Amino acid sequence: MYASLRTYRAQPGTVDATLHRVDRDSAEALSMEPGFVAYHAIDTGHDMIMTVSVFESERQAEASNELAAAWIAEELVDLNITRVGVMAGEPRESRGARRRARLIVAERLGTTGSAHEHQ
Repeated sequence: MYASLRTYRAQPGTVDATLHRVDRDSAEALSMEPGFVAYHAIDTGHDMIMTVSVFESERQAEASNELAAAWIAEELVDLNITRVGVMAGEPRESRGARRRARLIVAERLGTTGSAHEHQ
């Protein structure tokens, strides 16, 4: 897996509108890209937004940076969003996705969760 973290500066008072449009228009499209694993958009305060995209390969994560830049240039031009930085790397530890996957499997099997919960 490979993650891309992007930071953006929003105009004062536009973070909610920006994140709403990201949720409505961009996040779903990104989730359909090859190798998609996860996506998070985070209001980090002070008119700043961070997005985290996780893909199966470095190439796919880098492609998501290009897609995000193009989408912002085309769809958020009225909100004047500025990309501040991009960082990337290989996740070395992750628990959220595995736990969620276990819960989904447990739901489908009609159990309540992990073996520890049944002891």
